[in-house]
Amino acid sequence: MGYITHPEAAIHMKPAPKVAQFSSRGPNLITPEILKPDITAPGVNIIAAYSEDPKPVLPYNIDSGTSMACPHVAGVVGLLKRVHPDWSPSAIKSAIMTTANIIDNRGKPMIDETKHEASPFSRGAGVIDPNRAMDPGLVYDLTVNDYLDFLCTRGYNKTIIQKFSGQPYECPEKYNILDFNYPSITVPKLNGTVTVTRRLTNVGLPGTYTVGVKSPAGISVDVKPNILAFGKNGEVQKFELTMKADGTRVGGDYVFGELTWSNGNHYHVKSPIVVCMA
Repeated sequence: MGYITHPEAAIHMKPAPKVAQFSSRGPNLITPEILKPDITAPGVNIIAAYSEDPKPVLPYNIDSGTSMACPHVAGVVGLLKRVHPDWSPSAIKSAIMTTANIIDNRGKPMIDETKHEASPFSRGAGVIDPNRAMDPGLVYDLTVNDYLDFLCTRGYNKTIIQKFSGQPYECPEKYNILDFNYPSITVPKLNGTVTVTRRLTNVGLPGTYTVGVKSPAGISVDVKPNILAFGKNGEVQKFELTMKADGTRVGGDYVFGELTWSNGNHYHVKSPIVVCMA
């Protein structure tokens, strides 16, 4: 006798979430100073609309892949733009990244397919948390000129850059790509000491934020100032983060840490730190 039983939904699976084997991995081979991936989103066994071409099959199907994770993020971006129509794309990206979650439903750091703790090269800033992203407190915003300066560092000439800017643009004489105002901090070739600069924009209530640092192994981290006070919405504050190798690590190994700005109550603005010794 053959029997077909009614399927039951599998709930409360542990550990979850975890990074799937097919998920994209870092480091960023083109611009190693920028962490990739940025974020993790649901992508395993997702019920989604399904093409009925070339012949009718089913209007919905269960599929897995980064193509399933991407619509989750796009949907959250659309919702955030609805709530905050004045936010720039980079502000939305920052809100998503700095509020992401790296803890699974066991209360432990999320793992990857090897059953080891997932690193920023597999999970990015963490798993997307739409509700928290709606109210991040602070964001790492970018201007048009920031992007044009980035193109300058990539070797684009004036003619090509003008296609983006719509008018002549002079590349700065001195510009460090490490200062690109991204929500993560990546130094791919640390040799001695390096200082990077970031700007934070207040998109929440006025308040005072104190920095917290989980230093990468073998790296000392100093943040100045270590306290930022925001008196109004839209105010911008700058800080510098100096990293120094203590001599205990050899070249070629990536180490990971975390930078958090917290007002001690509601907001915890987190950024991954990724460092590789030269």
